[in-house]
Amino acid sequence: LPGVYIGIMLPASVGATICYLASLFAGKTPVMLNWTVGSRNMVHSLNLLGVKHVLTAQALVTRLATQGTNLTEMNDRFVFMETVAKQVSLVSKLRAYAASRLSWSCLRNSNRTDIAVILFTSGSESLPKAVPLSHKNIIANIRDIPSKVVFRENDVMISILPPFHSFGITTAIVLPLCIGLRTVYHPNPTEAPTIARLIEEYKVSIAVGTPTFLNGIARASSKKQLRTLRAAISGAEKCPASVYQVINERCPHMKLLEGYGVTECSSIVSANTEKAPRPYTIGTPMPSIEHVIIDVNTREKVAENKAGILLVRGPSVFAGYLNYDGKSPFVKYDGRKWYNTGDLVSEDTDGVLTFCGRLKRFCKIGGEMISLPAIEEVIAPHFAGDSDEGPVIAVEATSADENPDLVLFTIKDTDRATVNNYLRDAGLGGLHNIRRVIKLDEIPILGTGKTDYLSLKRMM
Repeated sequence: LPGVYIGIMLPASVGATICYLASLFAGKTPVMLNWTVGSRNMVHSLNLLGVKHVLTAQALVTRLATQGTNLTEMNDRFVFMETVAKQVSLVSKLRAYAASRLSWSCLRNSNRTDIAVILFTSGSESLPKAVPLSHKNIIANIRDIPSKVVFRENDVMISILPPFHSFGITTAIVLPLCIGLRTVYHPNPTEAPTIARLIEEYKVSIAVGTPTFLNGIARASSKKQLRTLRAAISGAEKCPASVYQVINERCPHMKLLEGYGVTECSSIVSANTEKAPRPYTIGTPMPSIEHVIIDVNTREKVAENKAGILLVRGPSVFAGYLNYDGKSPFVKYDGRKWYNTGDLVSEDTDGVLTFCGRLKRFCKIGGEMISLPAIEEVIAPHFAGDSDEGPVIAVEATSADENPDLVLFTIKDTDRATVNNYLRDAGLGGLHNIRRVIKLDEIPILGTGKTDYLSLKRMM
């Protein structure tokens, strides 16, 4: 196939891993595509890099069409793996097998700074940006992971995160290949009952997922099905107290290791350790990561236990967005260049970090900075059910620069007075009051498991 970039649109699977490696072996740069962001964002991503061909499966495209995702405008770029498989002769397969057994000389040399994969930002707040991660970036992150989880010879991991997710490609594709970790793939992270059966059947010991997906698995499983699980690594969004609770009830022997990461840092920035997890925190930074927390206004280093913007630097941090002329994600601090995560965290005396929310998920009302995640954390427990239905509430602010209205989106029956009573009882002042309640059939989520706040904003 011509061109430097090859798109890959496949779920967590052996096929996705093979396509990723085949692209590298062919001297191409794999571009992982997120189909959950819709055709508009996908076409934007392809055009941004000039991607002409996308490796995918007819079964996936057909299923997406039945779910309302119309990708017909991309048909001329699709290369269906089912069709390609039929065209590979037995002779070709035997030759390839022999070559793989006889010599490594056919493999391409590459530099550590070469691009290993291109991912895209989630698009939850703006159009996706292209994030190139080098071999050096990803391997640095992989080398840090054993400092958090001690892998054993008989470990088996369940992989459900799509490879367009930085957490997914790092933990589900590169990590197993580097350390020989047996991995069970399932393409749909929302099919909790099926995943529970796979965990039991293959005696899975390690699970990796978002709080939304892990919550669904726990609620759809029996204790017997999860008895072999030793640890679950949670990332991509803050883990709610309700998820800790349901996992403690259904799988009390398993350790839930909450972490924090960003696409631009090859996934994991901070995580709890299997030996001594600290619930409701994101643990300590990875060994190769330098960090500093600065005040939002003064840009000075904050005191212990005070929230500020997290800046990071290290070998796993990317070099910059591709074909992007917007504001640089890097800032100067103490004479050195740091990546500005845009996230607010605090650090205690033991060096343990707590995630406080995205800076963009704050709004100014009456001259005060109001945390939308803090409002969600108060309201959500009052509506947490016993099902695997996913998020039940989300809070967003209207677009007004000053004094916006706070809007509650929910799948439950409630009203302003009820939820504002919850906020008042939790000690939040009147500036936190909900002004509108919008009932939805479901809260939209991205393929990463994060709430799709951009879609919610469009509904207001």
